[in-house]
Amino acid sequence: MTKTYIKYRTRITVLTVFVVLSWTGLCIRLFQIQVLSGNEYQSILQVQSQKKQFIAANRGNIYDRNNRPLTRNIIHYTLSVDPSKVTDKYGLAKAISLRTGESEKKYLNKLNSKSNFEFLERNLQKKTLGNLETSQFVGLNIKRKYRRYYPHKEVAAQILGYTNFDDVGISGLEKDFNKFLKGDEGWVLKTKGWSGKIQQKSGMPFKKPIDGDNIQLTLDLEYQSILEEELIKRQLETDAISATGIIMNPQTGDILAMASTPRFDNNSFSESEPSHHRIRAITDQFEPGSTYKIVSIVSALQSNRINLEDEFNCENGEYQYYNIPIQDHVKHGMLTTSQIIHHSSNIGVIKMIEKVGPKKLYNISKDFGFGSKTGISLKGEIGGKLNPFKEWSAVSLGQIAMGHEVGVTALQLAIAYSAIANGGFLVKPRLVKQIIDQDNNILYTEDPSIIRQVADEHTMEEVRNMLRGVITHGTGKNADIPGWKIAGKTGTAQKWENGQYSDNLFISNFVGFFPYDDPQLLSFIMLDEPKQPFHWGSEGAAIAFKRIIKRIINMDDYILPPNQNLRHYEYTMNNEPLITKSIHSSTSEASLLPLGLSTVAKYKNNLIVPELRGLSMRKAMNIMHNKGLKFKIKGNGIVAWQSLKPGSIVNNESICIIELK
Repeated sequence: MTKTYIKYRTRITVLTVFVVLSWTGLCIRLFQIQVLSGNEYQSILQVQSQKKQFIAANRGNIYDRNNRPLTRNIIHYTLSVDPSKVTDKYGLAKAISLRTGESEKKYLNKLNSKSNFEFLERNLQKKTLGNLETSQFVGLNIKRKYRRYYPHKEVAAQILGYTNFDDVGISGLEKDFNKFLKGDEGWVLKTKGWSGKIQQKSGMPFKKPIDGDNIQLTLDLEYQSILEEELIKRQLETDAISATGIIMNPQTGDILAMASTPRFDNNSFSESEPSHHRIRAITDQFEPGSTYKIVSIVSALQSNRINLEDEFNCENGEYQYYNIPIQDHVKHGMLTTSQIIHHSSNIGVIKMIEKVGPKKLYNISKDFGFGSKTGISLKGEIGGKLNPFKEWSAVSLGQIAMGHEVGVTALQLAIAYSAIANGGFLVKPRLVKQIIDQDNNILYTEDPSIIRQVADEHTMEEVRNMLRGVITHGTGKNADIPGWKIAGKTGTAQKWENGQYSDNLFISNFVGFFPYDDPQLLSFIMLDEPKQPFHWGSEGAAIAFKRIIKRIINMDDYILPPNQNLRHYEYTMNNEPLITKSIHSSTSEASLLPLGLSTVAKYKNNLIVPELRGLSMRKAMNIMHNKGLKFKIKGNGIVAWQSLKPGSIVNNESICIIELK
């Protein structure tokens, strides 16, 4: 050992121990970081150097039965800031103000907020945003998103519903089927540079977003538009507080249109009254009045205690039922069972149902679906009101028979009449036809379904005949459409107010279908508190029904007149008629109806000229093409005149001149 070593030995020893301990501690710490806590520190590193950016999925769209879009997704931009990070607040406020037209003060208030996050603008379109970019202002964030848009505005707004700012359904179908429509968002990992700038590099993990599923409805956009236009028109004409309507296929239960007024635009739903957003056809109940009498007549016929020829004394329009005075709008003496329905006699229906009894009326009411939900694919439906049989009072039988003391929804009444139209089967209403994913796989479907059989076909045929009589010589004459065999029933109901029936507030309603012997369409119309004399079902709702159906007939090429006046001709060798016999001319009204357009008797070169008057140009052209007849078109509009007489026999070289107005 040298003197120097001896002199500094203590210091060297201390230093050596320190170095060894330091390296030992460093190795232990390194082992802890890399091995024991490796995953934890790796996560911290990823947070510091990477950012997970979520990618929104496109919301699925909703279509009508012909695949016409009822919703769309449009691109919009959202501007947000952390006020503490914005360096040029005045410049940013001015730049946004110039683009939106809003005051600079509005944006300065947000930029001077103590909050860590503020929305400056939402739902800006590209043309409004212009060339504004995040690089122009420190602290500005611009997000590109999709926003729900309803291209037809008020049309079907209540059924479709709407979404909030986060594209989540909060009303109507948008809410009820949100889990299908919303899709699954994706994500991508991006790297964060030393300056905080985020950039995307190839090879980084990502998950592709899955767009939402599309929904096809049974609604028809054109039917829906017609229904809403005519409901608004009639509401204004009658000074009613609201109007409700349904158009449906009584054979399948398909809802083709359903609406109520007042309407709203679901692109700006917050600007309208919340009460306008309700689907009144399923959420609001009312006493139907005489439209409920079909339940009474079915009960009577099913009981086998009443037949169509039975007569009842209608007391010349005034009758005391226990302690309740009953009146008919028109005074009648003796009326048959059918005539009671034709003229909507309250007295007659009470006397008739007294022979049937309450239990039968209650059971048939339940069979028609009253007092229960219809099962439509919309939330918020109510079941209406039908008191249990044991709770009926002495007067309940008569009151319910004429449509009082019972609460129904518009949809319940439409479904009940569908059972009459289709031969006795209560069908489940169908609104959602199918749900399809982005690969066209069917995820959900609603097939037409029968809930139960209400009555046999013969009974329902007799009821349909009665409802046809309501139109031809009863209270429903205002719903008649020449050339079409409409069947239906009017209803006028006093509203319950302050513990009694009001003499001033009424419900005017009408249900009809056509053709009555093979129904294609059914419609229900209701006016709430129309002014007099429109409070009568015949004067208020029936007229709206007629307008709606006439427009649909002229618009829809698939609706064809009944084949009631078609004649079958057999010819001799010289083409002279030898034998003539009627086809399907089972009623006395056959002569009033146009020729059948789906079948034309054709022998050799002879054709029967179809009735074209009242049809649209497109429908008339299609019919003439299909039947091999030559024609020339003059004018615009609907067919007002044709040169060849309907029903006449011509050869295939004849030319029919069709004049439109």
